[in-house]
Amino acid sequence: MRAVDIIIKKRDGGELNPEEIEFFVKGFTQGEIPDYQVSAWAMAVVLRGMTDQEATDLAMAMAHSGEVLDLSKIGRIVVDKHSTGGVGDKTTLVVGPVVSACGLPVGKMSGRGLGFSGGTIDKMEAIPGFRVNLNPQQFIDQLCTLGIVVTGQSANLAPADGKLYALRDVTGTVQSIPLIASSVMSKKIASGAQAILLDVKVGSGAFMETLEKGQQLARLMVSIGKLSNRRVIAVLSDMNQPLGEAVGNAIELKEAIQTLIGNGPQDFMEHCLAISSYMLVLGNLAGDLKIGQEMAEQALMKGSAWKRFRELVIAQNGDVRFVDEPDRLPKAGYIETVCSPHTGFIAEVNARKVGEAAVELGAGRSNKADKIDMAVGVEILHKVGEKIDQGSPLFVIHASQKEKLAKAKEDILSAYKWSEEKTAPLPLFYGFVE
Repeated sequence: MRAVDIIIKKRDGGELNPEEIEFFVKGFTQGEIPDYQVSAWAMAVVLRGMTDQEATDLAMAMAHSGEVLDLSKIGRIVVDKHSTGGVGDKTTLVVGPVVSACGLPVGKMSGRGLGFSGGTIDKMEAIPGFRVNLNPQQFIDQLCTLGIVVTGQSANLAPADGKLYALRDVTGTVQSIPLIASSVMSKKIASGAQAILLDVKVGSGAFMETLEKGQQLARLMVSIGKLSNRRVIAVLSDMNQPLGEAVGNAIELKEAIQTLIGNGPQDFMEHCLAISSYMLVLGNLAGDLKIGQEMAEQALMKGSAWKRFRELVIAQNGDVRFVDEPDRLPKAGYIETVCSPHTGFIAEVNARKVGEAAVELGAGRSNKADKIDMAVGVEILHKVGEKIDQGSPLFVIHASQKEKLAKAKEDILSAYKWSEEKTAPLPLFYGFVE
């Protein structure tokens, strides 16, 4: 078997068999197939696509290029959650403790933020001491004892995917739905969960900007899950405006804490309850979504979800004083409330522009090596569809430098559009795929 023959077969529109995909992934991982051949193959996939079975075989081959966790010893279904990335998406910080408090183990290996999309691990690192580098055995042990773990991805988790993504990033092959789906699912399969909730973001602040592309990605990831014997549901959620109010690491952590004690923004609270209910159904703990939502609401109302979040912080060596007293968290040197320049209905709050402004403030990374400023960010105080008067507070900027604050103010104002006529609020969800 030769790599060049596999490239030619895909270039000509052929369907690769499992043995060919396994040979190609293994050869690339071990350094036997050079980067230039893998780049040519990736471009062939972009142009010719993949069948569901090919994408599944690719996901499985990449998952098995490193360690695959066996979570069977937990004795119960373990559920994982993955978001395709958004602005203000701190959902895991609430949903994980809620679902775990209901009795369903949640095992989450999360990534860091890159570009306008934030990362769960970065937000948890706003808590001094919080460990995000648990090894596989520590991951499993904590799942057994506590029922929840949130850590960074192991270096040996689907290493082929890491190598392939690095090439895709510099060869114009990132925006391939089969390659995106295989990448996501390879890591989910390797991390061992039997049930997976996929939160596929759609809109200006998402990688899938149209509903059609979001549906394609969701359908393919669910198909990969089915063909690899995992229970998977994908929800299609809106990302045309930031989720919740806070965009930035420490302020998003504060908002998650407020939500866990019952005082979070309405849209974020509803989003978390819906995601939790899907996860509880996936894990066979709720018979339907209504029962799942009731269970999730009880976990918040009775304080068991908040208790579980504190236990998670303590278990991973975080200083729990910083969640008990969120005012201890990092604060920006300059905080300014910006008022509305218009009277009217908010017609748009472009999530990408807000996310990019937060990155420029220092809340995110333009490159993987960039250092994050935990304190900076933006609070978006009103949603699409709301009426606002000129001079009323519109958003709040948290900045480390006056120059960056002034630039952020200009950039975020450009994210808004107003209407004299009443505008409809945006939906939280566009549907689901199972």
